[in-house]
Amino acid sequence: MITNEEQLRALYDAPAERALLKEQVDLDRYCLRFIALSPLCILSTAGPSGALLDASPRGGVPGFVKAPDKNTLLLPDAGGNNRLDSLSNLLHDPRIGLLFLVPGFDETLRVNGTARLRDEAHYTALFRTEHARTRLVIEVNVQEAYLHCAKALMRSRLWKAEAQVPRTTMPSLNEMVQAQMGLQAPAEPQEVMVARYAHQIAREQGQT
Repeated sequence: MITNEEQLRALYDAPAERALLKEQVDLDRYCLRFIALSPLCILSTAGPSGALLDASPRGGVPGFVKAPDKNTLLLPDAGGNNRLDSLSNLLHDPRIGLLFLVPGFDETLRVNGTARLRDEAHYTALFRTEHARTRLVIEVNVQEAYLHCAKALMRSRLWKAEAQVPRTTMPSLNEMVQAQMGLQAPAEPQEVMVARYAHQIAREQGQT
């Protein structure tokens, strides 16, 4: 068992100089372009008093995360399950990590910093559509940013058509959740759930 950093470091070669020097303290033009192309990021937060960490996917049309300057990101909070795990965590611990993905890119962009929850009209109006009003915006003060190499996504073959798993390989989300909860009522079919979500998302984006 590895119990200290000396043991850990002994298992690996020293990091290449480029791996250390590529870290940025703000968003350069390459980071900004990557974020503008990204329709998906993974948001990580820490709970209060040593609670478990949380990672949550956030998605939208490419560029749904705005960068008003090289030190700031604005992430709108869209409708979800209203557990508010990530948002509650940020009230206790403002540290935040974001991992941006772009379809077809095997590289990813990692951004770390601190966050504040903004509900002022100046912020929410930036993400308002004809049919939906964003209630909250996560304002990120960027402190670290760097591009990850392609190896993890190359290994996973995430974007390869032949690597796609048919959705029917597992039960629908509702079937699984109801089984986990011990409920006997009929579950919402997968195709009905997808259609319902699609309608909600279309309204958010002003398409209906």
